[in-house]
This record gives sequence, C-alpha cells and structure tokens, in this order.
Amino acid sequence: MKQIVCLATSPWYPIPTRKQQVMSRLHDAEVLYFDPSVSIIAPIKDRSALAHCKAYHKPGEKVADHITVYALPPVLPFFNKYRWINRLNQKRMAAYVRKVMKRHGFEKPVLWTYSPVCADLVDHVPHSALVYDCVDRHSAYGGLMNPQLVDQMEMDLAAKSDMVFATADSLCQRLKAANPKAAFIPNGANFELFSKAAEPRPVPQELQTLQGPILGFVGALQSCIEYGWVVHAAKARPQWNFVFIGKEKPGVDLSDLRALPNVHFLGLKPHEQLPDYLAAFDVCLNLFASGDLSKDVSPLKFYEYLATGKPIVSTPQPDQVLQYESIMQVARTPEQFVNCCAEAIVDTTPERVKARMEAGRQSSWDARVSQMESMLREMKIL
Repeated sequence: MKQIVCLATSPWYPIPTRKQQVMSRLHDAEVLYFDPSVSIIAPIKDRSALAHCKAYHKPGEKVADHITVYALPPVLPFFNKYRWINRLNQKRMAAYVRKVMKRHGFEKPVLWTYSPVCADLVDHVPHSALVYDCVDRHSAYGGLMNPQLVDQMEMDLAAKSDMVFATADSLCQRLKAANPKAAFIPNGANFELFSKAAEPRPVPQELQTLQGPILGFVGALQSCIEYGWVVHAAKARPQWNFVFIGKEKPGVDLSDLRALPNVHFLGLKPHEQLPDYLAAFDVCLNLFASGDLSKDVSPLKFYEYLATGKPIVSTPQPDQVLQYESIMQVARTPEQFVNCCAEAIVDTTPERVKARMEAGRQSSWDARVSQMESMLREMKIL
C-alpha cells in the first residue's frame, strides 16, 4: 500500500471537509492524518483549547482500516506574521511527524499538505513526493497575519510540490506561476448521503411547527455570508421561514437576523443528520457575499445542495457556481433575491429535480478523487 502523510487544516472530527473526503477515498493507501495545531495561547480565549494543546500526547486513533489520526503539538503564536517563528514551529512539527512515521514504519511517504505554513516543514520530513491541495486563499482570512508573508509561503510550498490541486480556478491560475502543473479540482459532495434528502424523511422536531415555506442555509456562519439579503427577504415575506444550520464564527453580528420572528438558528448538527433537515427545506441557500475570500472558495454546501435535487438560490459568488445557473436561481441584488426565492419555491418539476441531482452525481467526491488519483498515477506519485 502507498504510504501517505496528510497535514490537514481541519480536525478529523466533527465535520468532514475536503481533507477527510479525499483521504477516505484514496485507493491502496495507508494514511497518517494529522489534525492541525493550536496556538499555545489559545486557551486564554477558549478554555476548551487546553485539551487540544495536550492531545498530541494521546496515541493515534484508528478512524478507518487505513487511516490513523494524530494531533500535532501546540505552536508559538504569530507564525503568520513572522517567518522565523513559523520555521521554529515547523521544525518542531517535523520532528513529531517523523517520530509517528517511524512508529508506523513509514520511510518516504507521499506528503500531502493543506497549509502554506508547511513550506517550512517539508524539507525536514523524508518523502517520495509532495502534494499541495489548496482549498482557500489563506491570506484573505484576516486576523493576526501578514498577507504578503502567507502568500509567499504558499508560493514557496507550491514551487516545492510535485503536484498542486486547487479548489477554485482563480487559485489555480495564481499557483501556476509557481508550479505550471497546478490543476483545478473543485470540492464535491457525498452524493450517497445527501441524495437521501430526495426521499421521504422524518421531519426534525425543530422544523415541525414551522408554517409556510422553509428556505435553509447549511454551513459555517462566518463574515463572508450575505446576511443583509436574508434580513431584506425575511421582512418582505414574513410568511417564509429562514433556517440556519451551522456554527457561529467569532466576530459575526447576527443581531438583525435574530430580531426577526421568521429566522431560526438551529446550531451545528451531526453530518449524518443533515439529509433529514435538507429534506424539509423548500429551498437551499448559497449566500456568499462579494469579496476576495468568497471569489476563491469552493462551497461544499453548494454541491451537497445539488445532490438533494432541491431548488437552490445563490448569490453570484463564487464564480464556479455560475455554470449551474440553468438549473437554479441566481440573485444579484436584495430585490432579486426575494424574487428568486419565490421562483425557487415552485421550481420542483421532476425534470428540474433530476437535472440538479445529476449535476450533484457528477460532482461527487468519488468523481473528484478519481480525477486526482488518475493525475497522480500518471505522474508516478501514486
């Protein structure tokens, strides 16, 4: 079996993202999956982070026959502002990774990375090949970082890589300057799971008392979401219900939405329960606001929506959703958003449902990973 060391930017639990979906579908591979580090000062703001700081002392967890998950040690803060700090952090991370590799008999695995900070780690970990899978414009997140430094580390990582994947065409074109082999592979959907929403499902208790159409959003409640349009629509159509499922990110002001009686926040739900909620939606909402981060994302939720066959209303961001404009509604103003939602509520003919589900099938994780594996086999990496 091929040996793979995955340095992820999302922990294995609780929400499966691109990293988990890809690693779980690679054929004939044994995977060591490393959850991302937390800063040593993280517990000052969040006491629960203390457990994450100590998690690297625990033995690896076997989450599948071929996947073992480990936590990385905590790191010094400000590593995205000062490269010398990142180099210290990554040298320590590399020593820990080498120790775990030795425990599992890994000698020169494929090193599969997801973060620009790994540019300063890869030279310290023996590997047969290096893959960088770029899932975001990391320098657009803001916070305690020097965006120019983050961009430079990313370009350094791409230049060192034997293969680069990117979830958005704009990301891919940028990375081609450092590595001409960069390839555009969007995110996908767990089609087998989310297509269950097209079947009769039990209505979750929180939704049973709602009267009128349900227009729902599933995903992280972060600053790049167009909340203002929902406020406008919820006031214009008080008979509609707007439901948000997902974790609220720090610094996001949802007070205007919370003040409205027809807007409901259900919090984070277990992934396997999402088809029950989506089955009860009349319309699925893709609500990215205009901005640097939005144009470079590849929204997992959008492909999951397609797999359900449900009507979709989207903003024009990111660009990659516009190829599906013929089977959904795209709003470009708050007023259009209200009209598009009204059209979507009745966009339920069998032909339209089938077309959306077929688009979801073609965008499945099985299809995406198969495409990745084909490229990597051609290059003798896998």
